[in-house]
Amino acid sequence: MNENKLNEIANFSNESAKEKLIYGSNEKVQSNLYSSYVKSFIDYFVSVVCVICLSPLLIIISILIKVDSKGPIIFKQDRYGKNKKIFQIYKFRTMYTDTPKYATSPTDSKDPRITRIGKFLRKTSMDELPQLINILKGDMSFIGPRPELRNIVEAHYGELEYRRLSVKPGITGNWQVSDVRTEPIHHNLQYDFDYISNISCKSDVVVIIKTIRILFKSNTF
Repeated sequence: MNENKLNEIANFSNESAKEKLIYGSNEKVQSNLYSSYVKSFIDYFVSVVCVICLSPLLIIISILIKVDSKGPIIFKQDRYGKNKKIFQIYKFRTMYTDTPKYATSPTDSKDPRITRIGKFLRKTSMDELPQLINILKGDMSFIGPRPELRNIVEAHYGELEYRRLSVKPGITGNWQVSDVRTEPIHHNLQYDFDYISNISCKSDVVVIIKTIRILFKSNTF
């Protein structure tokens, strides 16, 4: 499905979009050599290389977080993964420890819950770097549907939404690089379904290129 079509569906009401997806899309996992074997190998190999090469940066960030505010370096949160497996996602902590773990995400860089170093980490998306460990553990992939919060899945997911969980969630993906990436994931399922039914090396490369572009004009807080 092309990007214009995905954006068109995104502009529908939630219920209309769901109907469109149920009756007009093929969300079956694309099974091929790349999706079945090569993708997992690349994930593991690249994540090992990244952890080794980025270890000095990871250490520096860890020290800055400790110096900046009290609390753990790593923030952990329950997410749903492939085949409804619940796992803990890892991020560098960017907010003060008195912030509820499942509070609404900040929408402004001036949010008082964000630490000083946290503002920089969220703006550059460096808070996501610990998810390299999630990839090494096999819970995540570099590219795939964004892992949804456990409380949202258990409160809002039905048969349709659960189909997102047929592949490993990713650090980045179709929805993450779309124009609606600041809106709720479960309101824009078409991006994930399109990826799931068209997994290929080419589609992953396209997502990576778009991700790099977004990093230079990040709207994350």
